[in-house]
Amino acid sequence: MTTFVRVVDCGGFSAAARRLNMSVTMVSNHVQALEDRLGVRLLNRTTRRVGLTEIGKAYYERCTFVLGELEEADREASALQSSPRGTLRLYGNAHIVRFLAPVISEFLTLYPAASVDLGTGTRMVDLIEEGYDLAIWTVPSADSSLIVRNLASWRHLLCCSPDYLEHHPRPTRLEEVAQHNCLRYALYPFGDEWRFIGPDGKPANVRVSGNFITGNGEALRLVALSGQGLFMAPSFLVAEDLASGRLVRVLEDHRPVEFAMNAIYPHRHHVSGKIRAFLDLTVQQFAKYRTWLDAERIVPGEAAPSEDEGTAGKA
Repeated sequence: MTTFVRVVDCGGFSAAARRLNMSVTMVSNHVQALEDRLGVRLLNRTTRRVGLTEIGKAYYERCTFVLGELEEADREASALQSSPRGTLRLYGNAHIVRFLAPVISEFLTLYPAASVDLGTGTRMVDLIEEGYDLAIWTVPSADSSLIVRNLASWRHLLCCSPDYLEHHPRPTRLEEVAQHNCLRYALYPFGDEWRFIGPDGKPANVRVSGNFITGNGEALRLVALSGQGLFMAPSFLVAEDLASGRLVRVLEDHRPVEFAMNAIYPHRHHVSGKIRAFLDLTVQQFAKYRTWLDAERIVPGEAAPSEDEGTAGKA
């Protein structure tokens, strides 16, 4: 179709061949193939000139419109790739919104032609089926076909309120944890088996039970603060509580297993400009949150880092 239009615009096969950087024979073959497929003659050919037939004139006008639309589509696609624009559909754990908000704010400031549609929840969604471009998630994805990019590492902390320890003996051995009321996260990857690395560097675990289970981390935190039981808490969720003494750690010589906070998206190749730009900002921002995420750097009695400190790179 492009060759046919060029022949008409240039007034002949030779001139079109020069414009398209191909042989005259190839130009003729393309036009002949088009006529054969349509079953009509588009051009009247003589030794001196080329002219449009009546059908060819109508077809030429439609072709120029179609090719113009294709060129515009190409330009728009290239623009979207090079400069983020359009809506980024983002999904994340509800309890990490504090980390995502600064990234979203910076993204919208840098790219005013873009917008963000943020969904949050406690269960991982099907990115493709539900139309999300990107997810930021704190536990491994069950879908091995997705692309996963590690943003930061984090651990749980075994903790409880001081009030709980006033009414219950502090556990001194891991097996004693099973005798306590354990507040459980419904989406913990290992179910009721809490896993640790023991003082000897070897894996250790204990099966727990308790009277409260939920997929909401904030609800677990609040119930733990009220003195109801032991809580395997994400470090970034309870940093302020530990620093202030509202929660205290137990069995500190047992380190819960490490998890990764990940960016998850459907495709590795031809990632859109908006996804790539948001990913780059997320990687930069999460590198500043190490104190929030690193359990060993939380010191009781010292002020927990704020999001503002994180953005200033003081983590």
